[in-house]
Amino acid sequence: MPPPGATCTNGDAVAAALRPDDAAQPRAASRAPRDVPARGPAPLVIDRVTVDGITLRYGVRSGSARPALLLFNGIGANLEVVRPLVDAIPDREILIFDVPGIGGSELDLIPRRLPGLARLALAFLDTLGYHEPVDVAGVSWGGVLAQQFARTAGPRCRRLVLAATSAGAAMVPGKPSVLWKMATPARYLSPDAMKRLAPDIYGGRIRQRPSLVAQHASRIIVPSLRGYIYQLFAALGWTSVLWLHKLKQPTLVMAGDDDPIVPVINARILAGLIPNSRLHIVSKGGHLFMVVRAHEVGRLVEEFLSEA
Repeated sequence: MPPPGATCTNGDAVAAALRPDDAAQPRAASRAPRDVPARGPAPLVIDRVTVDGITLRYGVRSGSARPALLLFNGIGANLEVVRPLVDAIPDREILIFDVPGIGGSELDLIPRRLPGLARLALAFLDTLGYHEPVDVAGVSWGGVLAQQFARTAGPRCRRLVLAATSAGAAMVPGKPSVLWKMATPARYLSPDAMKRLAPDIYGGRIRQRPSLVAQHASRIIVPSLRGYIYQLFAALGWTSVLWLHKLKQPTLVMAGDDDPIVPVINARILAGLIPNSRLHIVSKGGHLFMVVRAHEVGRLVEEFLSEA
């Protein structure tokens, strides 16, 4: 929870005009902090805080293990999407926020590039009173933000976990047909579209188990179109390939060998360029292995973060 002095605000964070049929969409957050049931020893408490002039919706889950883990989510994904992973690391303090225009966070008037979002994340930590180093994990689009945060924040980032991600513009792309389906938030706007597109987009166990698609879709808050476009713009032309060799953080790179969006070769590139890194390939893992196989992945992440 925010310490005394942190500025919290209420009210809907995303303008209704930015979402078609907004009344039919799930509400982004309640008007007061609420506890979301969890399997772990502590609930994920969701609240809002004003950082750098923008209202962010965030979640914090207390835990006995330190330092805290800051999670960066995938494109268009609200914080609930990675809830299975949060539950699978029950003893560690965890922080996550919806980036501007996604979930329940306010939309920026001017889109921020990745360095600007990394500075926003650092200001978010400062506002909540987390002045000590944190561990950082990023999934997919959140993985490129995690790389930028490690560079921007330097000593404030202790360890780094990169999952189902790449070095940005220098990546080896997935199939063009898959990337085209990812270019719009159509899968978020329609349950039928999600059911139809998910096996081809995400791969892994979702190909064989349609019930996993419904579980994933049930955690989604429809993103605003502008928020989704802003996320695409944030990473447009960005690459870390020229400075990954300068990162000092111990890094765990994770990838699924059946990821249609980010082929596994991208993880090998990241692990090859980051000096103090190790690579873990999830057998038969798709793009969503961090949530579909959360128990397995959570154990590996916690083991890595707990190393001396």
